[in-house]
Amino acid sequence: MTAGGAAAAPAGATLGADASGPAVAALYHRLLAAIFLAAWASLGVQVDVLIGSRGLLPATAFLAGADAQRLGLAELPTVFWLNASDTALRAGVWVGAALALAALLGIRPRLCTAAGTALYLSYVTVGRTFFSFQWDNLLIECGVLAAFLPTDRPAPAAHLLFRILLFKLYWESGIAKWQSHLGDWQDGTAMMFYYETAPLPAWPAWYAHHLPAWWHHLESRAVLVLELVVPFCIFATRRLRLFTFAVFTIFQLTNALTANYGFFVYLALALHVFLLADRDVQWITTRLPELWPPPRRRPRTGWAARAGRVAAVVAVAMYIAVSLLDALAAFAPMPRRLYALTVPLLNTIEPLRAINTYHLFGHITRDRIEPEMQIESEGAWRAYDLRHKPGPLERAPDFVAPHQPRLDFQLWFYGLSFQHGTPPYVSALLDRLCHDPAAVQSVFAEPLPTAPQAVRIAFWSYRFSPLGTERAWWTREPVASTSAVSCN
Repeated sequence: MTAGGAAAAPAGATLGADASGPAVAALYHRLLAAIFLAAWASLGVQVDVLIGSRGLLPATAFLAGADAQRLGLAELPTVFWLNASDTALRAGVWVGAALALAALLGIRPRLCTAAGTALYLSYVTVGRTFFSFQWDNLLIECGVLAAFLPTDRPAPAAHLLFRILLFKLYWESGIAKWQSHLGDWQDGTAMMFYYETAPLPAWPAWYAHHLPAWWHHLESRAVLVLELVVPFCIFATRRLRLFTFAVFTIFQLTNALTANYGFFVYLALALHVFLLADRDVQWITTRLPELWPPPRRRPRTGWAARAGRVAAVVAVAMYIAVSLLDALAAFAPMPRRLYALTVPLLNTIEPLRAINTYHLFGHITRDRIEPEMQIESEGAWRAYDLRHKPGPLERAPDFVAPHQPRLDFQLWFYGLSFQHGTPPYVSALLDRLCHDPAAVQSVFAEPLPTAPQAVRIAFWSYRFSPLGTERAWWTREPVASTSAVSCN
């Protein structure tokens, strides 16, 4: 037996020396449980302001409107059809955290992960705009697959599904970059803007931004190689998989060092373990303190083994087929007949978010337009900054991941498209600033005035300050402002 919840394969097990098996699965379940726990903690501190009854997109109002349109569980899979009160929303977070903690401790990890994934989908469904990130979909897809990942026996089909998911994550993102309408990844300019315009950069991004232009051109083209060529090594020999593990891990650690993407980087790092063999995991865990007892082996025999093999083949075939159709719909023109057959199927399964496409950073925006909330109180206008988005020029970009401040993040998207209208959550934010400041106080860095006279939004173009600038991380210029909204 080995430490950390892994055990060597018993004699006679059909597990090759280079294969991933129970040791990899046990490690992955623990990593995924830790990520789920972080996701629940992040949601818990902002669930009220996002979707509570006094929040920006109240779940109760959304479900009431959906019910009036005769939408149901098939279109909106969420347990909050039963009760979407503030108490229920908060209680659900505690239940999700408890399930993640149980899985982390090795208590029925597959069952706890399945239940936690279904519950998380419930929040994603009612959270709408605030849960529109690809890593929310990725967490759900990982949770669904993990429900079929045993830790007590080899399961090659389940491990293959995770490798396919890892391939999709990188290769589809590479395809999106190759197809960028700006051509910025191919001409090498993408990384010249990436660090400065990432939604929530961390302070090392300032230094990375000021690296030489030739380095940014090299980075841009290297990312294309990493995402379009290296992923094929996921299905190669152990040595090539170890090379891929190292390359992907360095890539994600660089992402974690320079920007905040919630739990995404940690989720990608967890998926990397499927590039390892059991003996690699056992080499690591034997050098760590024993935190868990190893799982007991329960090999399948007779009809159960045969039925399991048939089910595994069917599951892998279906997963590959749907993933391929989803990718074709996203990245390639489809023949009209195939499109007519495919779209209804994809629309049917889309609400479950169990099989997704990924197209991270298809192109890099070259501008950073930050909306700033301004409030008139006692006859004077004053800006009020959110806690984590760029605001004061002298405030360093902070590290906040794996927590994801979802309002701060969404306001980055709003800044890029404010000329096309005001989304409902921004209108709601202005209304709360006027009439219920306490409801949104938690996302602001300073106390809000209790009796404001008017509110407005100013838009600023932010740039990293040039080299040699002292005591300032940003420079900014005014772009536009909205008309003042009276609070009377």
